[in-house]
Amino acid sequence: MGNNIWLVIRREYTERVSKKSFIITTILVPLLMVLLMCVPALLAVFHTSDTQVYAVLDRSGIVAPELTDGESVTFVSVNMPLDSLKADDAFAGVLVIGSRILDNPADVQLYIHGPGSMDTESYISKQIKSIVEAKRLEAYNIANLDQILDNIRANVILSTYRLDKEDESSTSTMVCFALGIMMAFLLYMFLLIYGQMVMTSIIEEKNNRVLEIIVSSIRPEQLMLGKIVGIGLVALTQIVIWMAILSTLVGVVMPMLIPADVAAQMSALNAGSLDPASASVDIDLLQTISMLGNIGYMITLFIYLTIFLIGGFLLYATIFAAIGSAVDNIQDASQLSSIPTIPIIAAIVCATTIGTDPNSSLAMWLSMFPFTSPMIMVVRIPFGIPTWQIWVSIVILFATFLLMVWIAAKIYRVGIFMYGKKPSIKELIRWARYK
Repeated sequence: MGNNIWLVIRREYTERVSKKSFIITTILVPLLMVLLMCVPALLAVFHTSDTQVYAVLDRSGIVAPELTDGESVTFVSVNMPLDSLKADDAFAGVLVIGSRILDNPADVQLYIHGPGSMDTESYISKQIKSIVEAKRLEAYNIANLDQILDNIRANVILSTYRLDKEDESSTSTMVCFALGIMMAFLLYMFLLIYGQMVMTSIIEEKNNRVLEIIVSSIRPEQLMLGKIVGIGLVALTQIVIWMAILSTLVGVVMPMLIPADVAAQMSALNAGSLDPASASVDIDLLQTISMLGNIGYMITLFIYLTIFLIGGFLLYATIFAAIGSAVDNIQDASQLSSIPTIPIIAAIVCATTIGTDPNSSLAMWLSMFPFTSPMIMVVRIPFGIPTWQIWVSIVILFATFLLMVWIAAKIYRVGIFMYGKKPSIKELIRWARYK
């Protein structure tokens, strides 16, 4: 029995891992993920805009003198009819300041030749806003009022430390949220893609009548388990390679790129001795680098992600396998596949809400419900929830898989010999009750 299952596992695994598409996606996806994270920063560094000249028609007489040129914007104060300025292509646009700008800040228009620029419009709006506010402050005739307001303004920097851990390490809920959502989407993708791969493989072999030949030398239940485990190992191989590449980039390459002063501030932050006001780097960025560079923390996340990937895949793959055995074509399967697809989608929809409050009762119960626990629990784990909750969820998940594989095997045993008719839900239940 064990040898027969192993033959099926080896066939399913080697057939898919040896494909060029698997090799290409396995190598390219993590590189593309890193590239997508780096490209915005590189674009911000190397992006330059051509300097554009804007004519300023200031009917109030108080804004134009205060406008300052930027890297890509130059202002020229003019006193000409608006229609003439609109027709003058020498200017990129015309900025018209209304006479009642202090009373009505919306009394400003920008006429441009061609497509607009969000950066330029934002730059102009901020300048006018600052000028109007400064002029309004002057109207109160209070000496040094702007300086008084500057002294009143406070920039609160909140540093968070866990007291329920052995060391009071710095933590960032934003980083935990991002990590949790990323892992949830990874599971969402793997459960759907590889679960449907199991279903498609069974439908194809059923249509080719290959299954009738195979089951003459192996029991249907063994064949189903072999397919599920073989394709599951393909998914596991891919995610292990991805995590190895990303871990190398984060654990080896990133520390080499961090400047010495940033590394010193990060160490001081973790030790609780950093003065946030004197930090040269944003606290959120320091916390992000610190958490990503914590090898033990990242390995723990990877282990839990792998466990829930295995459990979630086994659970949903058995359902997809039962559906694949019961139908003759993909069209019929697409209707029944909504049974496992709906809870997967519901879990990923709830994941963003759960990430904002991982300790809520809803979060706890959804992370225990086996059909949503894989994605919901990996969202909660980065926040450092109690370990007992994680392991209770794992036990429930794998116990549900054992129950589901027993039910799915009965449907599979009957379904692979059925042709020409799509079974109803009632018929599937009847098949599952056969002894």
